[in-house]
Parts: sequence; structure tokens; C-alpha cells
Amino acid sequence: MSKRVAIFLSGGGSNMRSLVADMTGDHPARPALVLSNRADAGGIDWAKGQGIATEVVDHRPFKGDRAAFEAEIAARLVPYAIDLICLAGFMRVLTAGFVVPWQGRMLNIHPSLLPKYRGLHTHARALAAGEAEVGCSVHEVTAELDEGPILGQARVPVLSDDTPETLAARVLTQEHILYPAVLRRFAAGDRTPIFLP
Repeated sequence: MSKRVAIFLSGGGSNMRSLVADMTGDHPARPALVLSNRADAGGIDWAKGQGIATEVVDHRPFKGDRAAFEAEIAARLVPYAIDLICLAGFMRVLTAGFVVPWQGRMLNIHPSLLPKYRGLHTHARALAAGEAEVGCSVHEVTAELDEGPILGQARVPVLSDDTPETLAARVLTQEHILYPAVLRRFAAGDRTPIFLP
């Protein structure tokens, strides 16, 4: 029985598209829902075009009441009988109240070689620190931001003329390879980390 996956996003959803493209054939998971906090997220339109169910829970009406916002998200998941959640550029920090019930069933991709550069502006921070290489990590989501067990990493060399934007673009290419590979293994019950060169 395939796992039913909900993919959370806030923007264009390029990682979502990579995940969906891979979830075919004998893959142990299927995309059941794409959820966003933004009605204008490009990823929502794309998912609709693919015939994937979508939900939008705008965070703004909740005026900082994260518990109420997360309760609404949880309620929207129920009809879809979701087994796994993949965060794919979902730009809201989820609290322990939401994360703990899903712990062990929720993944995130982060554009750094964790535990380095948790949070935002990872590429600018890595360049400022003079890093020779950067990359991306897929990890299980826990109550602490970008702290969960690492399930995969891919490395990208820093070039002498790199900017945060050029670095982000090259890292994103690796994200599109790494995240589907990790999800395929994770959905089959294998938590062995994948490390790409």
C-alpha cells in the first residue's frame, strides 16, 4: 500500500515538482495533497494542473496565533488520510504542537550542510564565512528548527565568483536529486542516510 504524502510549500514548488515526478511506478508513496499558506503560490496552480488535491491555509487571518493556524492545517489534512508530510519551501515555522504528532513521519529539505547554517540566508552566511563547499540536507522534522536526524546530504563546491544567488541555483539542482531519493527510501521504511558527492 503506497504512503499518502502531503507536500507543504509557500512558493513555486520546484522541490514539490521533483518529488511528484518521482512518485510514479513502483514508488512506495503517492502525492495525495499539496498545501500552502499562500493562495498565489505557483506550486498550487501547478499541482491543480496535475490533478493533485490542494488546500490553502492563509496564515495572515490568524494574526500570530500559530496554534490556531496549525490546528486548521491539521484539520485540512484529515480527509486525505495522510501518512507522510514533506516540507518543500514552506516558509512558516511549525511549533511542537504540530510537529510532535507527526514526528517520524515528516521530512524537510534545507539548503545547507546541517548542522551548519540553520534558519534563513544560508548561502550569504556560508559565503561570508569563507566556506569551500555548501550543499543541502534532508532531515526528519523535530520540534527544534532544522535539528532532526539527517537522512541525506549533497555537496556543492563554492566557486570564486559565487554570489548567494548563483550558489542557491546550484544547490537547488542538488535538492531536486536528493529529496526524491530520500523520500523513496524513507517511504519504504529505510532511514539509512544518503550522501551524494
